[in-house]
Amino acid sequence: MSTDTKMSKLKQLIQQLPKAELHLHIEGTLEPELMWRLAQKHNITLPFASVEAIQDAYQFNNLQSFLDLYYQGADVLRDEDDFFELMWAYLGKCHEQNIVHTEIMFDPQTHTQRGITYDVFMPGFARAIDKAKTELGVSVYLILSFLRHLSEDNAIETLQQAQPYYSMITAVGLDSAELHNPPSKFQGVFAQAALLGFKLVAHAGEEGPPEYVWEAINLLKVDRVDHGVRSIEDPKLMAYLKQHQVPLTVCPLSNLKLCVIDDMREHNIVELLNDGLRVMVNSDDPSYFGGYLNENFYALVDKLDLTEEDTVALISNSISASFLPDNDKQEWLTRIQQLTQTLRITKHA
Repeated sequence: MSTDTKMSKLKQLIQQLPKAELHLHIEGTLEPELMWRLAQKHNITLPFASVEAIQDAYQFNNLQSFLDLYYQGADVLRDEDDFFELMWAYLGKCHEQNIVHTEIMFDPQTHTQRGITYDVFMPGFARAIDKAKTELGVSVYLILSFLRHLSEDNAIETLQQAQPYYSMITAVGLDSAELHNPPSKFQGVFAQAALLGFKLVAHAGEEGPPEYVWEAINLLKVDRVDHGVRSIEDPKLMAYLKQHQVPLTVCPLSNLKLCVIDDMREHNIVELLNDGLRVMVNSDDPSYFGGYLNENFYALVDKLDLTEEDTVALISNSISASFLPDNDKQEWLTRIQQLTQTLRITKHA
């Protein structure tokens, strides 16, 4: 079998296996076409002359340059229907890519600072989530994420404002500009969230150093680390992550677009996997970074020596690291194993 044929079959396997996505910002799924249409709907003047001009602007030299455009784009989200459309579009993509479960981050402060309240965006999200469960068979958990460039007091207020919607929220997270905003800044609000029974996740070790990963683990007590690719710089941290099987929600195309790496051939996800860490593939902000979950996998197939075993392990990790009940996890893991045997590419895969 030629290399091209194996790569093609591996991509087919990726499409056919059920997957979970655990690191996805719903505001980061705002496609240029929807941004343009909503801007027209609300008579908002964008600093772009066309949809194509928006697409051309999606070139970044670091995390902050992306965030500047990200927050600007989110300004077109104004009413409940807008948030429904945003969520429904992503969940439709999940159905297309055989993502059976997704744990979606949303940034309340991005909206409340514009005067858009929980009573606007949460009902919009809820309508889309209920529709996807019924019509597409996609299950959804929501992760309320705090913007780390803002104060902890603001995060605490944001958590309190969410109280009427706690039943819709599974976890809290921490995102936005990592540099100079260590996890330790938010130790208090994470302790409050833990007492409320929420699962805990936090971005760490993407632009920030391995010390931020340690802080997320030791101070915030997270269940998962989002990104974490710089953990490889600290052997003691690597040993800890392996021993305790702390999940790392890795986002390859994001790392490339934000210049964490210069070339996908440099990405360390396979090395992390082979070192025994529980890593998996995610798309982060797919509209801005050039691809949804499957496209992230395809980039690894094209640029790294990704094997069938690696692929199945990464997909299985996405299920096992989710916040699904154990019996649901086991059902999906069994399904993946069965399908892999049926669809196997190589004799000994």
